[in-house]
Parts: sequence; C-alpha cells; structure tokens
Amino acid sequence: MKYDRIYNFSAGPATMPVEVLEEVAAEMMNYKGSGMCVMEMSHRSKVFQTIIDEAEADLRELMNIPSNYKVLFIQGGATLQFAMIPANLMKNGVADYIVTGAWSKKAAEEAKKYGKVNVIATSKDKNFSYVPDVSDLPIDENADYVYICENETIHGTTYANLPNTKGKTLVADQSSMFLSKPCNVSDYGMIYAGVQKNVGPAGMVVAIIREDLIRTDLPEWVPTYMRYDIHAENGSMYNTPNCWAIYVCGKVFKYLKKIGGLSAMQAINEDKAKVLYDFLDSSKMFRGTVEKKYRSLMNIPFVTGDEAMDAKVVAATKAAGYDNLKGHKSVGGLRASTYNAMPKEGVVALVDFLKKFEAENQ
Repeated sequence: MKYDRIYNFSAGPATMPVEVLEEVAAEMMNYKGSGMCVMEMSHRSKVFQTIIDEAEADLRELMNIPSNYKVLFIQGGATLQFAMIPANLMKNGVADYIVTGAWSKKAAEEAKKYGKVNVIATSKDKNFSYVPDVSDLPIDENADYVYICENETIHGTTYANLPNTKGKTLVADQSSMFLSKPCNVSDYGMIYAGVQKNVGPAGMVVAIIREDLIRTDLPEWVPTYMRYDIHAENGSMYNTPNCWAIYVCGKVFKYLKKIGGLSAMQAINEDKAKVLYDFLDSSKMFRGTVEKKYRSLMNIPFVTGDEAMDAKVVAATKAAGYDNLKGHKSVGGLRASTYNAMPKEGVVALVDFLKKFEAENQ
C-alpha cells in the first residue's frame, strides 16, 4: 500500500518500519481476538503477559543475551537512568565517566549528586568531534563502574573500540545505536537504551543488567521505583509498565529477526550511511563534523560553514519532504538520523536533493 509519508530524519522520536506500523494499525481495534486494543488491556492479563514474555525472548535471541543478565522494561527514558545508575551501582560512592558529548556530559553531572565522579577522558577540546583514546585510562581503583554513551546522538560520534576498564564494570548508554549491529553483551555490566530512537515509541528504556549488579542492600533514600531489584523481582511490572511501548518494541524485535538479525541490519546501515558520507566527503559546500574513525552510522551531523546557509538548507529540505534535518539547538548545522527504519532510498533521495541544492547555490 502507498502512503503519503515523508522521509523523516528525526533523532527521536524517530521513523519506524512501515511493516511494523501496518501490523499495529491492523491490530489497533482488536488485538488477536481479545476485542480490545493493547492500550486498553490490563497489564495483568494473560494476553499482555504473553506480549511482554515474547518481547523479552525475542530480544534475548537477537542479542544473544546471557542467562545471567536481566532484561527490564522501565519507564522514564534514558534521563531517569542518569540517576538510577549511580543510585544503584555506586557502592563505593565512586564512578568514572568518559564524556564524549551532550548525553554523557549530562549523565556525569547527574551522577555527581550521588557520589564522586571522575571524568577520566573527554573530547570536549574539539567540540566532541572524536572519541578520545580509551586504551589506557586512569581508572580509579575504587570506581564502581565506568560509564560511556556509546553513540552520541547530538554530536554524531561512536566508539571504534570499547574502553579498557581494567576489570571495572562497563555501563553503556546505547540509546541511538541499540540493535543497529551485533553486540557482545558480556563486554558490559549494563546496557540501556531509550527506545524512541531506534526501536519504538517514546517513554521507555530497555535495561540489560548483569544479575550480580542488582543490589538489595540499597540505602533507604533510594526511591522504590528507582531500584533495579524491584523491577527484576516483579518482571518489569512493579507498577503499570509502558504497555504500548513494550508491544511495539516486540513487533520491531520480530521484524529484525525476520530480516536476518543484527548482522543483516548492520550491513544495511553501513550501506546507506556510506551514501551520505561519500557525498559529504566529495562536496564543496557541505562537510561532516566528525573525524572519520568515529563517525556514527545512526546520526550524521554536517554543516556548510555558514549559519544562514545552514538554515536555508533546512528550510529547503523540509519543503521538499525531508524533515527534521535541523541540527540540535546546542550545535546548530544539520543532522540526518539514519536509524534502522530509514530506507536506503531515503538517504539516496536526500543526497540527490543536496547535490541539486549545492549546484544551484554555489
């Protein structure tokens, strides 16, 4: 079926697979004979229990998640995790953070409310256009964990190699790269992702956490909802979860399995990102803002070098049906988010438009 849809390059909430949206639409009024929409049904019902169980099972299969890791579906988005992580994991009251952009910086600032935060590496000196050397870091011997934002949505950087944590637990915010490529979960103590960028609708985080990190000896001041042990004990249903997000994410997990899993998804993502990066590298008007080694496959920031021209490009692309290309307000310029659900033809069409714009505005 044909739809009157634009190419949506939003950084989140972001574009979704059309196939998934069609399935959701078909089940909107009556989910599998239940006589109701998933948004209407009790989270305590057998029908919804099947939905959440299947979602977890499919995610475990997709990522090959070891049995000693819990999968939790938690409301509040990634920002709540900035507080939950130090509140739960800071047993010694110390944590090491690597600051490579806006989101790791915010996470570090929030963690300071809960203990000592060491910024052990940063790329602030070059406006977060690269990822610093993480092969030999000054890890604090008392650090409870080392924290990274593995893909910075705003600045468009990603890690070429994971940091050498010297035996300390690695915690990673994977929000804008989640399920974009294979991931060895055992390399991390915890992975979390706000789902609205690459997996589903806004309002939920998927947290994958090693069981030995889930503490029951937390101080009384830690709010009940902010305890990982409470979520784990209750199967992500301590309170009413984000039922709709779990349902849609479950659809996306099945879609990813259907197309061949995360290796297939990585090949697709590399192929389409190359289209835009090759253009930026050859263009006389536009240039990417990230060092090549650290370029994200998911978020591609670029500029003309002139703010007025950047604004002109944004307006022209929107008028032509390519929306949400304006860079984040903190950095300006332009940004194309080429998440899993962005088809290659969308990137090709955008590049064709930018080539035409460049020819007409040189």
